[in-house]
Amino acid sequence: MSVAFRRESDDEHKEPEFELPIPVGPNLVTPRGLRLLGEEVARLEAEIAGTADDDARKKLLRRLRYFHTRQSTADVQAAPAGASVGIGSRVTYRLNKAEKTITIVGGDEADPALGSIAFFAPLARALMGAEAGEDVEYQDRDDAITILAVEADPETQA
Repeated sequence: MSVAFRRESDDEHKEPEFELPIPVGPNLVTPRGLRLLGEEVARLEAEIAGTADDDARKKLLRRLRYFHTRQSTADVQAAPAGASVGIGSRVTYRLNKAEKTITIVGGDEADPALGSIAFFAPLARALMGAEAGEDVEYQDRDDAITILAVEADPETQA
């Protein structure tokens, strides 16, 4: 039999498992974001303790390493001082004649469907540092966004 048709095991042909990618740049979080990271670490540790399946355990350990790294590198941001937009701000703005409200948070706690976006998202970068009443540039338009209100979001500080 030719060596070309012989296979020792299925494992030798599997793709290697890589670590979950850590986003580049600072890991800025709100106090709530740090709490959520801690809760996820505790949840994963409990799930690992109750898992007997080796493959499932490896996947859980991989996720745990990711969240341990995110927890240890977290840079907690205080509530934004003054009226300018920062991490932890709830911003009401007008874009294309539609009013919307978002909260700017850390990357791991962002959920656009619930109205929270990461500080590194293009919209958040456009809003950062601006104040109520200002027009800011977005998508190559100087007056694309009008900021209507800025306040510290109390939920991000808990």
